[in-house]
Amino acid sequence: MALTPEEASASSEKICRTAPVIPVLVVDDLAHAAPLAAALVAGGLPVLEVTLRTPVALDVIREMAKVPGGIVGAGTILTPSDVEAALEAGATFGVSPGATDKLLAAAEDMGLPMLPGAATATEAMALLERGYRVQKFFPAEASGGAKALKSLASPLPQILFCPTGGVTPENARDYLGLPNTACVGGSWVAPKGKVENGDWAGIEALAKEAALLG
Repeated sequence: MALTPEEASASSEKICRTAPVIPVLVVDDLAHAAPLAAALVAGGLPVLEVTLRTPVALDVIREMAKVPGGIVGAGTILTPSDVEAALEAGATFGVSPGATDKLLAAAEDMGLPMLPGAATATEAMALLERGYRVQKFFPAEASGGAKALKSLASPLPQILFCPTGGVTPENARDYLGLPNTACVGGSWVAPKGKVENGDWAGIEALAKEAALLG
């Protein structure tokens, strides 16, 4: 079912307002998918972004989509074929580091709500012109951090952002305190060491702390 950019943004805003932090996940071992998702959901972070950066990423989405309460999306979507594969795997939303007309058209035609990336006022305005008022601010820290995002709030108050890239527990509140930030994306809630060691209780504890940031 096709989506308009406005419909996609409405869906993205609902997802972004579900919890203050969206875990950005790079999963190498399929066996970790279900327990990792369960720990994050139990900790109060139900929205999960699985980046398409590993050979098992699509299978990870399939497994995480089975976890009760989880809202699973695909990150690092770059091409129309990524959109198709993400949907087939059960992703309910997509995230991209940037945006192209070809990519957005494919997502709209196939019905995948997209959170497209922007790092400058020009990029943000181009997405807004197309109808995307909810966007990813990436790479957040490298693009000037919370100060840069704050500076976009006055001239572009109608745009909501999910800053990602260098967001940490130490600076997350700087972003979340801004009027144009709906949530943040971060990988710190699922550190590689804890995932590899199967420390699901530790990850749940990190998720609970992150859920209180909003």
